[in-house]
Amino acid sequence: MKTITFSLHTKQPLLATSFQGDPNSDVSYNYIPGSMIRGAIIGRYMKEYHLSQLDLNNDIVKRLFFDKNTCYLNGYLLSQKQKRTLPVPLSWVKDKDAQLSEKVPLISVYDLSIEVEEKPETPKSVGESFWTKEGEVTFYKEKRRINIHTRRDRKKGRSSQEEGEIFCYDAIDTGQVFQAAVLCNEADVDFLKNLLQKTADIWIGGSQSAGYGHTKISDVNCHDTWNEINIPSTKRINRECLTITLLSDLILRDEWGQYAVIPPSKQYQTPAPLTKELEKVLGTLKPQRSFASNNLVGGFNRKWGLPLPQVPVLKAGSVFVFDKIFLTSEKIQQLENLGIGERRVEGFGRIAVNWLEERHFQAKQPEPAKTSSQPLLKLPESQTLAAQMAERLLHQKMEQALQKQIGYLKIEGQISNSQLSRLQMVAQQALSTGDCDLVLSLLNNLPSNATGQFERAKIRDKSLKQKLNEWLNNPMSWIENSQTVKIADVERSITDKFARKNKLAEKYTLRLIMAVAKKAIKEKKNDS
Repeated sequence: MKTITFSLHTKQPLLATSFQGDPNSDVSYNYIPGSMIRGAIIGRYMKEYHLSQLDLNNDIVKRLFFDKNTCYLNGYLLSQKQKRTLPVPLSWVKDKDAQLSEKVPLISVYDLSIEVEEKPETPKSVGESFWTKEGEVTFYKEKRRINIHTRRDRKKGRSSQEEGEIFCYDAIDTGQVFQAAVLCNEADVDFLKNLLQKTADIWIGGSQSAGYGHTKISDVNCHDTWNEINIPSTKRINRECLTITLLSDLILRDEWGQYAVIPPSKQYQTPAPLTKELEKVLGTLKPQRSFASNNLVGGFNRKWGLPLPQVPVLKAGSVFVFDKIFLTSEKIQQLENLGIGERRVEGFGRIAVNWLEERHFQAKQPEPAKTSSQPLLKLPESQTLAAQMAERLLHQKMEQALQKQIGYLKIEGQISNSQLSRLQMVAQQALSTGDCDLVLSLLNNLPSNATGQFERAKIRDKSLKQKLNEWLNNPMSWIENSQTVKIADVERSITDKFARKNKLAEKYTLRLIMAVAKKAIKEKKNDS
C-alpha cells in the first residue's frame, strides 16, 4: 500500500461534533475524523465531475471511497517540528500533584503497561491529548474556541419568541495545523493526489454556512513506505510482552453481534472479541492486563440529512498487554497496514504493535506560540462580557467534574448518620466563605468514638478521615485537569487569580464532601 500525507490548516473554527457537553451545546472532537476527510474529498470528487450523486456501482467510486484497501486516517495535530502527533496512551500516569507549567517544565511519567519497579504513590492519568517524541516526550493539546449563537426563525430570519434559544459551539480553533493520511493502492495514488492538490480550500465539518469548517490543504506528499509511529517493524519483534496500542477508536463486535466494550467492573480485562481478531493474524494469545476506556461515536450522513447511529468504541490510546509470542515483521506490518475492526475506511481500528518500551521518562510541553489566533477585545464592555461568559463556562465545567466524582465515589464501612450529618452541616457552614479549615477543625477535635468511625469508614483504598484531610489540605487533588476556559483574549482557570480570590476549588471541594455524605445517608435509607 502507498500513503498520501497532507496538512490541514484551520482558517475558520472547525466543528467535528462529539457526544460531549449538554443538550444546548456541540463539543468538537480534538482531532479531524477520517470520516469527515473522506466526506470532504467525496464532495470535491462530485464537484470535479459535475455529479449530483455517487454511482455506487462504479468500480472507481467503490475502490476510492468504500473499499477497505483505501483508508482515510484521522487528522491529528502537527507538532512544532512537523511530526504527526498521536493519542496519549492510557497506560501513562504521573503523580497527581505533577502539573506542567512555566515553573514546572518537566514532569515524570510512568508506563504501567511495562513492569516498573518505581511507581508514583498517587498515580493519576496524564490527561493530555496528543504526544510525539522530539528528543523528549512532548505533549500537545488542541486550542479551542467557544462561540455563543442564537437560534433563528427560518422564515423571519431572526430570533423570535418561538425560536430564540441560546446555544454554544465548542470548536477547534483557527490557526492550527493537523496532518492526515490516506492509505491506498498504487494505482490510485496519482488520482487521489491530484484531487487533493486541485485547490487548497476545502470545507470540513458542521455549520459550514455559519462560518465554520474552512480549511486549507498543503504539503501533499506520497510515500512508498510509511509508518504511523516511525519505528521499523524489525526493531519491535523481541519484547518482554506483546502490547497492542490503539492509535484511533476501535469498533468490534462479539459473536452475537454486540459491540465490544470494557465493563466498569472489568476495566483491566481485555475484551474477548479483540483477542479473537488479533489471533487471526498472530495465533493463540494469552491476555495479561489492559489500560482501556470506552467512548461513543456517531456522525452525520449528508446524503440522508440524518445523524448516524451512536456506536460504542474502545477509545484511542487504550493499551492491551499479552504474553510474549513469536513475531515476524510481516505480521506486524499486516496488522498496522490494514488495521482491525469495523469502519477502517474512516480511520477506525488503527493499531501499533510493541510500540512503547520506556518504563519511566520525562515529558514536557511545546514552546508557547508567539502569536495568538484569538481576536483582541478592545472595548472594556466587551472584555467584561467575555469575562462573565468565561466565568460561567468555568463554573459549568467544574459542575461536570463535580458530578463525575460524585458518581463513582462511595463511603464504605460503618459510620453513623449523625456523624455524616454533622460533617455535612459543618461543610455547609464553611461553603459561603470557602473556609476548609472549619471542617479540618471538626476532624481534628472529634471524640475518640467518632474518630474511630471516620478512620474505619473507607473511600476507595483510604480511610474517610485520610481522604477528607487530603481534599481539604489540597482542594485541587480531586480535579482531574486544570479546568480552563478562553473566550477571545480573556481566560479563566480554576488556578487563576479570579478562582483564588473566590476560592472556587475550596468551595467545590466542600460541595463534594457534602454530596458524598448525603449520598451515603441516602444509600443507608434505601438499604433499610
